[in-house]
Amino acid sequence: MTVESVIDLLISRGLIDESQRDEYIAAAYGSEHDITYAVEELGLLQRDQLFHLVAQDIGGEYYDLTGFEPAPQVLRAVPAGTAKLYQCFPIQFLDQGLQVALANPLDPQNLEELAFSLNATIVPAVAPPEQIADLIERFYYGGGKAAGAGEGGGGESNALAELRAEIAAMSSDDAEDETNSAPIIRYVDLVLYQAIKEKASDIHFEPFEDDFKIRYRVDGALYEMAPPPQHLKQAIISRIKVMSALNIAETRLPQDGRITKEINGKQVDMRVSTLPTIFGESVVLRVLDRSNVNLNLENLNLPPEINDYIIDTIEKPNGIFICTGPTGAGKTTTLYACLRKINTEDAKLLTAEDPVEYDIDGIMQVPVNEAIGLTFGRVLRAFLRQDPDRILVGEMRDLETAQIAIQASLTGHLVLSTLHTNDAPGAVTRLIDMGCEPFLVAATLEGVLGQRLLRRICPDCRVAYKPSQAVLAQLGINPNDIGENQFYTGQGCDACNDTGYRGRQGLFELLDMSNPVRDLIAQRAATVVLKQKAQELGMRTLREDGIRNIFEGITTIEEVLKYT
Repeated sequence: MTVESVIDLLISRGLIDESQRDEYIAAAYGSEHDITYAVEELGLLQRDQLFHLVAQDIGGEYYDLTGFEPAPQVLRAVPAGTAKLYQCFPIQFLDQGLQVALANPLDPQNLEELAFSLNATIVPAVAPPEQIADLIERFYYGGGKAAGAGEGGGGESNALAELRAEIAAMSSDDAEDETNSAPIIRYVDLVLYQAIKEKASDIHFEPFEDDFKIRYRVDGALYEMAPPPQHLKQAIISRIKVMSALNIAETRLPQDGRITKEINGKQVDMRVSTLPTIFGESVVLRVLDRSNVNLNLENLNLPPEINDYIIDTIEKPNGIFICTGPTGAGKTTTLYACLRKINTEDAKLLTAEDPVEYDIDGIMQVPVNEAIGLTFGRVLRAFLRQDPDRILVGEMRDLETAQIAIQASLTGHLVLSTLHTNDAPGAVTRLIDMGCEPFLVAATLEGVLGQRLLRRICPDCRVAYKPSQAVLAQLGINPNDIGENQFYTGQGCDACNDTGYRGRQGLFELLDMSNPVRDLIAQRAATVVLKQKAQELGMRTLREDGIRNIFEGITTIEEVLKYT
């Protein structure tokens, strides 16, 4: 509760005079404790009496939450990030709505925004702020050290309550004034901290006409967090642009930047992209956790035969290995794991990336910058004069890049790259459609790995079930062929935020460049012909790999149907 709101309440109840308002505010701010203790020190009310008075004022109840144990379904009604941001804790479901204890119940805007973010009717209640903070840490964060312990955590739990009140009370003019920007700085840090704590891969700041949304992408799905006050959207976006060294005065053009921050003892990079929209700039941060650079190929859960094939391929002295799939399919992660495998003292590795996602010791990495003419093609030409052994090209976007990659492989270099195609055989057709000669593609290509990322079933709430025949028909499975295989789904629990999923698993499809396949490529065979021949020779398609993962209890039918 803020000092001003409590003093106003005491005046309205006739406990102090209006003429004493400034005197008591100054005395409360001079106290070493928060306002709930200060009223007791000033001889105005006992602390419990103040809580009862506040409860009476808001038409709610006062609770002593010592030893309180919420029901699991009540706890799931308020996400961890929302509870932490608004310093609130769910008590119980009532006929009128969800009863929530608030550390700052006297702020009507706080209550309104909480109701909006949860899309629920909130019945406010009063409880000591330290008890609410303790319950949040205990039930949402496992009772470990306070969430504010790392940089970006927004301070201790009690400070978070004050922070929410501070930014809600700020006007747009205050936010633009540098001297009053500390709450905005702490708020943005808290958002970033929360996203990284919940293992988000992207953070979206989205301005609309009547609201300002912040969403996290966790395991490929977007989740909305509690929105900040709408009038502070420009201040929040400007703060992110300052952190990423972008031009805050330029709001008409897209910009790209980068933030490097240490959070909870880990170095985290965030790739920043701004996009002008009719209601302001939309900002997306791609979270790049440097600890992931230590991924080994063995950690990617590749099928054994594909793992062995990739190791054999990337250790060859020359040729092209392509990883293909849509955006967000994990292609970069796979190629970085390959780089780590071949990053030895006796080999020189060069990468051309747009942008460089992770910096890896022992590898020369070049960021492509098309604005100044530093294209993939130009970087690759320069690479060939640097005596490399292996080259990573972030993406084969055009004929020039593809031709130089082919030339590099013909002159004794191994080239790793990515393409955006729906499946592995489609990568061959894409290269030929770009203008590459089929006989050169057939001669240089060593393998194509198609992949997707889908969500894993949460192991804590996994249960077996029987799918309908219609769903099995969609998968192409004959019910008579199921045998003893089981189908699983996630019921939803605290560990997976009631989603039924936790973590992600790759689906893989490997096009082995055998002689029959090379002959078809040289003859400009269509994608469907290449795919049929590869399947005849033993290629397992993405759908078939998905069915394998379903029967092994790793993922669900819905995920496989969605991504294959």
